[in-house]
Amino acid sequence: MFAGLSAPELNELAKVAVPRTYDTGQVVFREGDEGDTCFVVRSGAVKITREHGGRTIALAELRAGDMFGELSMFGGEVRSASAQAMEPTAAVALLAGDVRRLLAGNPEIALKMLETMANRVRATNQRLANQSFQTVAGRVAGVLMQLVDARRAEGAGEHDVLVETTQADIAQLAGASRESASRFLATLERQGVVTTQRGRVVVHDANALRNYIY
Repeated sequence: MFAGLSAPELNELAKVAVPRTYDTGQVVFREGDEGDTCFVVRSGAVKITREHGGRTIALAELRAGDMFGELSMFGGEVRSASAQAMEPTAAVALLAGDVRRLLAGNPEIALKMLETMANRVRATNQRLANQSFQTVAGRVAGVLMQLVDARRAEGAGEHDVLVETTQADIAQLAGASRESASRFLATLERQGVVTTQRGRVVVHDANALRNYIY
């Protein structure tokens, strides 16, 4: 997001960036809260969710380098979604006023932010479409592949990729019940594709997951 800044500009940003840490399961903010701060993930993962029709819909899993809470910078409205740490997470908090001043002098950052927001909306639309047309197996396998790809981008290997997340989180991201997701994960475990442990899943053969995505 801030790759185009000069060293002096990065120093100015660093002066107003406040380090934050969150434990697994800790809520960063809730849907409906007032907020004037956005966040950038340094390490770990944050889940973004919304409540709809009495159920929780997972919108995204964000990892190192991703920004969230940025809508608070435009219009000062309440939070449109909730953010919760999925694992021990480090982030930096930036006040909306500071970021707006930064954007005013660096329009290329504003364009990057718009691109990020557009990609997030596109991914959410695709996830909602998948939940309408795919089976539970296809949706869970698709979520696992996304999580595996994210870990590989952080340096994980091709095989035995450790995904530190709960089955409940996987079910939310897939738009499935926890029971249905757990049954499919148990099937994958019997086939040797994954190993499930408390709060984590080891994906041994990611290619085998693709057979379920259609």
